[in-house]
Amino acid sequence: MAKDMMGKVAIWAFIIGALIALLVGLWQAYTLEQTPTDTVFMSDMGGWIAWILAILGAVVGILAMLGKGTITKTELPAFLMAGIALLVMYGVFQGFSIDPWIGSLFKGVSQALAIFIAPAVGILAIKAIWDIGKDV
Repeated sequence: MAKDMMGKVAIWAFIIGALIALLVGLWQAYTLEQTPTDTVFMSDMGGWIAWILAILGAVVGILAMLGKGTITKTELPAFLMAGIALLVMYGVFQGFSIDPWIGSLFKGVSQALAIFIAPAVGILAIKAIWDIGKDV
């Protein structure tokens, strides 16, 4: 019963985190078009949103590490590669400027997704290294 509930928590944490990241990324794209130097995450409310995204990402990572999440052992390499791709995408799009709106869209969405995915990728990367090391 508890394992099933923890699995549901992991699923909902991932869905809610991804939706928040997408919506905040779109909001950030809109605000970047209005004032290019001001971002959502530089405000007080944006700081709280970043914390919520990071905590949801950590919950997803911890539950997946414990085997109760949606990311199974066979899906772990694909998740880590996709997460690294998202984090690299964030770095690339920070200096990316295509006018009008598409550059801001890439920048806003990639930043919000990076804040959400980075804790999960970090936790699961440590687990993968641990698993590799203990097999030696």
